[in-house]
Amino acid sequence: MSGAVDPPLLPLPDRVAELLFVLGSPPRLAAHLRAVHDVAQQLADWVEKRCPALSFDREAVLFGAATHDIGKAVHVAELSGPGAAHEQAGRSLLLGRGVSPELARFAATHASWREARNGLEDLLVSLADKVWKNKRVPDLEDLVVARLAEATGRAAWEEFIALDEVLSRIGDEADERLAFQASFPIHG
Repeated sequence: MSGAVDPPLLPLPDRVAELLFVLGSPPRLAAHLRAVHDVAQQLADWVEKRCPALSFDREAVLFGAATHDIGKAVHVAELSGPGAAHEQAGRSLLLGRGVSPELARFAATHASWREARNGLEDLLVSLADKVWKNKRVPDLEDLVVARLAEATGRAAWEEFIALDEVLSRIGDEADERLAFQASFPIHG
């Protein structure tokens, strides 16, 4: 994506930008992935600062956020309407392009965050995919709070207050991200 960016968002990783180009990805999809990637970066920064002893794969979170909806390059109707066909399609697409299963999984797990097998990385990608537009999902947030409390030994209510504060701050910028995404066409 080129041109002036308002709000200023981090660029997508080169590997992802190249993949979107090769796939002929709709501009709106690239804009959405960029917005979610930017929010994932903010969440990863916050987790590292809040819980420095917590081990998680930051790069996986960022790659997962940058590719979570890549299957919508094939299922374009799901850019503006409901549907879940893009989830497995995205995972398959990434695997077919040489992406490891550990990274390709986010295309399939971002909407299935309730599954017990999902790690903190999966939860952070799912959370970024919600809060980028200021959508709050209490059950998802509770899972993140539980993981943080377990890792830090702090009370769940302390982790809840801290997470709520960062999600509220991120959510305050949602209108700008939504306008950014909407400024790009779905087709072409």
